[in-house]
Amino acid sequence: MAARPSPEGSEGGGVSGPRIRIYNTLTRSKEPFTPLAGDTVRMYVCGVTVYDRAHVGHARSAVVFDVIRRHLAYRGYQVRFVKNFTDVDDKIIRRANDEGVPASAISARYIEEYRKDMATLGVRPADEEPRATEHVPRMIGLIQRLVAKGIAYEAGGDVFFEVRKFPRYGTLSGKRLPELLAGVRVEVDERKHDPLDFVLWKASKPGEPSWPSPWGPGRPGWHIECSAMAMHYLGESFDIHGGG
Repeated sequence: MAARPSPEGSEGGGVSGPRIRIYNTLTRSKEPFTPLAGDTVRMYVCGVTVYDRAHVGHARSAVVFDVIRRHLAYRGYQVRFVKNFTDVDDKIIRRANDEGVPASAISARYIEEYRKDMATLGVRPADEEPRATEHVPRMIGLIQRLVAKGIAYEAGGDVFFEVRKFPRYGTLSGKRLPELLAGVRVEVDERKHDPLDFVLWKASKPGEPSWPSPWGPGRPGWHIECSAMAMHYLGESFDIHGGG
């Protein structure tokens, strides 16, 4: 009997067993799982924002995608798994101000705590675990591309994504724009073309972490971070995208 690949690794070694079928959120149906690149599976999971200890929701996501990665490897797929840390965010800055320490100290502390918790749960680290602050120039470059295409705009040092320039916006959630607008939770910003528009780049306030950009000093918005990191490590198209 031929030995199956070990579930402990991502090495692969020839796909075995019945065809995998998964639920596609976009089509709302189960479909045969066919990776874009043969037996290689590229998977990106948006990781935690490191301003506090991990909670049970974080643990659930980590365990679920670790099991998926292990099963794919067991079946013989070559798995390339990337999961980030969001280490610049309003909550991190607020925690740092409350404690009187740099934001980097807060993120470093809770990255270490997260890794300890994952080890306790038996969750293996991803193949790559980038931090958002390591990729700010790439995020700026991606925002510039969106501005050049006319689907993002600058307003007072901030840059917003214009959702109505993307006709398929809301398709994944199964909601139309009026339904999304009814549930909008952000404060009204008169500079926005539409209340649903979300920030890609935030102008910095005094004392906040910042990076130079074409729109002035600031930091990336939460939405653009995973896009830039996923594209850097896995390309513009990959097989599985999960949330943490």
